[in-house]
Amino acid sequence: MPQLNIVLVEPRIPQNTGNIARTCAATGARLHLVEPLGFSIESSKLRRAGLDYWDYLDITRYGSLPEFLRRTQGEERFFFTTKARKIYTQVSFPDPCWLVFGREDAGLPEELLLRDPERCLRLPMRPGLRSLNLSNTAAIAVYEVLRQWDFPELQNFGRLHQYRWEDAPLQE
Repeated sequence: MPQLNIVLVEPRIPQNTGNIARTCAATGARLHLVEPLGFSIESSKLRRAGLDYWDYLDITRYGSLPEFLRRTQGEERFFFTTKARKIYTQVSFPDPCWLVFGREDAGLPEELLLRDPERCLRLPMRPGLRSLNLSNTAAIAVYEVLRQWDFPELQNFGRLHQYRWEDAPLQE
C-alpha cells in the first residue's frame, strides 16, 4: 500500500488532532505528532474526537521539530501554510509523501518554509481570512493525495450499490 504520512507540528487543540486521527484511521494514513503538544495524549477530548478508531492508527511521536526533520531527511515533505504561493492541486504527490501542518495558532515556523518554498502549499480562500480549521485542511489534503493515487485499498462504494433506485423504499 502507498504510504501517506500526516504530520502535526505542535498541535494545540485536542479535538483537531482527534479528527485528524480519525481521518488517518479511515484512510490508512500514518499520523506523526511533533511535540510539544498543547494537551495530554490521554485527553478525553482527543479520544472523543477520534471515537473508537485509535486501534487502527499508526502513530509516531517526535520530541521536537528538529528531531522530526532529522529523522525524515530526504523524504518528500510538503508544508501546508497560508503563506504559500502554490495551490495544493498544482502538485503531483509522490509515494511516499509527508503532509506537514503547523500549530493552529501560529502555523509552521517561517524559517522552515523559507528553506523550500516550492514544497509549501496552500488551500485557496477568500482574502482577509486567517485560515481554515486544521482538521478540515488536513482532510482536504489527504483526499487530494488519495484521489491522485486512485484511492488505493479504500472502499469506493456504499450500501446503496445493492439496490436499484426504483426498488429503494421511500419514507413519507
